Amino acid sequence: MTVILVIEDDLPVRTTIIDVLKNEDFDTYGARNGIEGLHIAREHIPDLIISDVVMPGLDGYGVVRELRHDPKTATIPIILLTARSDRTDMRQGMEYGADDYLTKPFTINELMNAVGAQLKKRIAITQKYETTLRMLRKNITYALPHELKTPLTGILGYAHMLLLDYDKAKPPEIQDYAQWIVKSGERLQQLIENYLVYAQIELIASDPKQVEALRNHIIKNVDDIIREEATRAAEDANRAADLILELCGVALQISAQDWRKIVGELVSNAFKFSPAGTPVTVAASRDEKSFRLRIHDHGRGMTADQIQQMGAYMQFERKLFEQQGVGLGFSIAKSLVGLHGGQITVTSTPGVETTVEITFPI
Repeated sequence: MTVILVIEDDLPVRTTIIDVLKNEDFDTYGARNGIEGLHIAREHIPDLIISDVVMPGLDGYGVVRELRHDPKTATIPIILLTARSDRTDMRQGMEYGADDYLTKPFTINELMNAVGAQLKKRIAITQKYETTLRMLRKNITYALPHELKTPLTGILGYAHMLLLDYDKAKPPEIQDYAQWIVKSGERLQQLIENYLVYAQIELIASDPKQVEALRNHIIKNVDDIIREEATRAAEDANRAADLILELCGVALQISAQDWRKIVGELVSNAFKFSPAGTPVTVAASRDEKSFRLRIHDHGRGMTADQIQQMGAYMQFERKLFEQQGVGLGFSIAKSLVGLHGGQITVTSTPGVETTVEITFPI
């Protein structure tokens, strides 16, 4: 049964709303103030919260702010109630994270329309989440065992060959075996490192103090790192001739380590998912307010749905295309860009091209 929490210090109003909701077969809880409402919300995790704005102690804005900062309650839809009709108050509620606003006095139809709209939105989000989760499980099943086994198999295979042929193998053969072991080891090391970085980013994102500390860095000129990482990615793909660099000097509020990771992962992806002999363009530009880095390739591209679903462990058409990686690189880059106050967008035409653009305020 759908659970709705009503937080309202006015007893007659609270009782009326609860009675109306019960008549519509909703399971309801009532709270006399914001503090009590927070306790009930965290204990029962309702499907929807209706809260008054003006309350003693903790007002409705405080309730919204606290709920949005708690991962357990962050996605619960919230409808705010107020006798004020001023647009500034409405905007303030929305900025804190409220989903809808009802101005007192309101009719039963207005209340039920607002409740119905928010519950429909929550159902749609839940269905989308479940669909994504199913795809996530499927992609983990296909991608993760392959990504872990492939380099490990290479390491063990060539190591066994060395053991078997150590007294017969010639120096060039031993060198070849060693190179394959190193290459496979580096691939496995990169995968493990990305897992650790991804986990660390998730922890930082949940702590405002760590986010603030993360942003307390400045690179005076981002060109050097762009050039180094793009060149490295091109050389790793044996495609140095395919790289096109267009740079502009600018300072950014970001650490060199994070900027290196962002550029390296995104440019590596551009080479990974485009054929040799086609250009990969890494172009930096700026205006008075923002800096942009554009990475463009002529690879197999993605559909709009695939772009929307991009994330950790997500791979598309794995059975048709052999590829390295489990999607962690893009997720790490996207998270780092967001943590530093930037935005990342992806546009693509299947079978033609893909463009990833990063925007940072200057």
